Amino acid sequence: MEKTKLRLLPALIALGVTPSISEAQFLGPQQVNALPSSPADHRVQYGSGPFQFGDLRLQKTSQRHPVAVVIHGGCWKSKHGDLTADLENMSALSSALTNLGIATWNIEYRQIDNPGGGWPGTFDDVANAVDYLRVLAKSYPLDLTRIVVVGHSAGGQLGTWAAARHRLSPKSPLFSTNPLRVTGVVNLAGPGDLANFLPLESRVCGDAVITNLMGGSPSEVPERYRDGSPSNLLPLGVKQVLIVGAQDKTVPPEVVKKYGEDARNKGDDIELTIVENASHFELIAPGSIAWSKVEEAILLMLKPRKRIPQ
Repeated sequence: MEKTKLRLLPALIALGVTPSISEAQFLGPQQVNALPSSPADHRVQYGSGPFQFGDLRLQKTSQRHPVAVVIHGGCWKSKHGDLTADLENMSALSSALTNLGIATWNIEYRQIDNPGGGWPGTFDDVANAVDYLRVLAKSYPLDLTRIVVVGHSAGGQLGTWAAARHRLSPKSPLFSTNPLRVTGVVNLAGPGDLANFLPLESRVCGDAVITNLMGGSPSEVPERYRDGSPSNLLPLGVKQVLIVGAQDKTVPPEVVKKYGEDARNKGDDIELTIVENASHFELIAPGSIAWSKVEEAILLMLKPRKRIPQ
């Protein structure tokens, strides 16, 4: 086992998680949820529904903080047997980024097994949560000129879409007149092409999750895939960093690589990192073998840019 994995084990064991060496080769969602995290400074509703809220973390200074919008995954559905996919899966990541001086807005949203989830509710929630930063900035010192979206798995697809929605046609049901623009996206093992991920959905998620999310197949509702799949909105016009584990069986590297190639061919600024000896959940676990790559990508994207004298 790698030394970085060994550094994770004391924290896991202290919290009552005692995986064997073979089980601990790659992390799972339960282990990530058990990682230490600071409580949110504020839990804020961005809408009136029970799933329309987010956790805001920020350091106690008056200086304006760059912002990371953090979006969890979970195959676009909340219930997986005894497991729940929700924003707690990204609490450790959010805490680690906040410790670096980045305000984190870790959002919840309606998924396909929640009332109102799927098309268009899931997309509307993500859009409204991102735009709600304008409201939060009235009460908290947030720098809205430096916003990065950090999404994992299904959250990577939704986060990339959030950065792409300025490309939507005014005729789209997802269109908004003044979407909050972001600096860039760090997509952690998220599929950028929904149609390309369809052959894997049942094996990976145990269900026809994309068909349920979109309300049909690409041939049945082509306009929804045109508006909801980032691959069909290229070029996004923002920096995108794609990070995936070489051993990821959930969203295999070739899926991420294909989207990256398509985006680059359309003119987008794309950086792809494939992390050896990492699978799906190492990407959101501070201290893992993948964490330095994730941290570096986010910090570089939020680095203040020098102004050119006019």
